[in-house]
Amino acid sequence: MPPVISIAGLAKTYASGVQALKPVTLEIRKGEIFALLGPNGAGKTTLISIVCGIVTPSAGTVTVDGYDIIKDYRQTRSRIGLVPQELTTDTFETPWATASFSRGLFGLPKNPAHIEKVLRDLSLWDKRNEKIMNLSGGMKRRVMIAKALAHEPRILFLDEPTAGVDVELRRDMWAMVRRLRDGGVTIILTTHYIDEAEEMADRIGVVSKGELILVEDKARLMKKLGRKQLTLHLQEPMPAIPAGLADWKLELKSGGSELEYNFDAHAEAEGIPALLRRITELGIAYKDLNTRQSSLEDIFVSLVTTRK
Repeated sequence: MPPVISIAGLAKTYASGVQALKPVTLEIRKGEIFALLGPNGAGKTTLISIVCGIVTPSAGTVTVDGYDIIKDYRQTRSRIGLVPQELTTDTFETPWATASFSRGLFGLPKNPAHIEKVLRDLSLWDKRNEKIMNLSGGMKRRVMIAKALAHEPRILFLDEPTAGVDVELRRDMWAMVRRLRDGGVTIILTTHYIDEAEEMADRIGVVSKGELILVEDKARLMKKLGRKQLTLHLQEPMPAIPAGLADWKLELKSGGSELEYNFDAHAEAEGIPALLRRITELGIAYKDLNTRQSSLEDIFVSLVTTRK
């Protein structure tokens, strides 16, 4: 199946000379949730703004469903819904009027049933006739999503969709995104919330200093770069690691009261029983032990730090 979005050599340098985006080549699969991770200012918003036709690229090409974003602007834009970071909407309008007007901008006939469904899915139905200025920040964020979905796009860009919203609303929005994906909509989201990408994404791209430094299936990324940590809580603190444990890369922590072993979660798991046997043979007593699997946040920090 051909990619729904194909990006080749896409770059952006502003008139000031600032290179906001280094050449990016990327393909987005139809029906996936793709997360772009990166610190603020990394280039995530620049990348999606180009794809959505808001920013003109300095180099490279982008096709959406086989249509060029510049030559076939109307075709590509009609397929894309964008939820920007900023809450930009007419505060004197209502959610119903705003979503309906947004649909009309794409030349589509009125479809009250679709607008009702969108508002109900976003828990906005009870607020459909309220002025947006009277809504909470979380509700205003939902109105932005309703606007983006009004013209029934098959690709949805979410730029930091849960920035500044409470945990409950974040969970609601995650559930909504999954429902959209289940309905065949391709989702591309930018976020600096690691748990958001870990919870939702099928694939992850990491952006740092305008460069796409990694693209990987989430599960494969966790398997490839994941680490485990074994911590032994000792009965008595030890001043140094005995020579008899030299075969393992161990560290003493918490003033010598914890013995820590970091290892590859897959390649070295068989070494744990041997380590514990050796510790017992050396007469080292421990009162507890625990293991910790590295999170996506650990992997992300490691990747970005190595690029500095």
